[in-house]
Amino acid sequence: MMSTGPLSRETRLRSLVKGLSWRVVASITTIMIAYFITKDTAMAFEIGGIEVLAKIIFYYLHERAWQVLPRGTIRQIESEVFTKRDPRLSRNKTSE
Repeated sequence: MMSTGPLSRETRLRSLVKGLSWRVVASITTIMIAYFITKDTAMAFEIGGIEVLAKIIFYYLHERAWQVLPRGTIRQIESEVFTKRDPRLSRNKTSE
């Protein structure tokens, strides 16, 4: 059973720390892979630095692209796909 107390919610600070710690892990991974491929420490760190900036930019663009899509569109598409496959799977069933 899931807790509903004050500790069950993610705080903004915790989300920020998790995001930053993931960014560090991801960048270290990229630097290690770049080093194993190039055998050049300076090049590996250069690639890691580029990766950090590129991923921040692409994440922002990804988020903005999702803002163009009206909310509920995915559910509507999903519902249409399920209904076409088998009308019994429709999520918009009315009670009989």
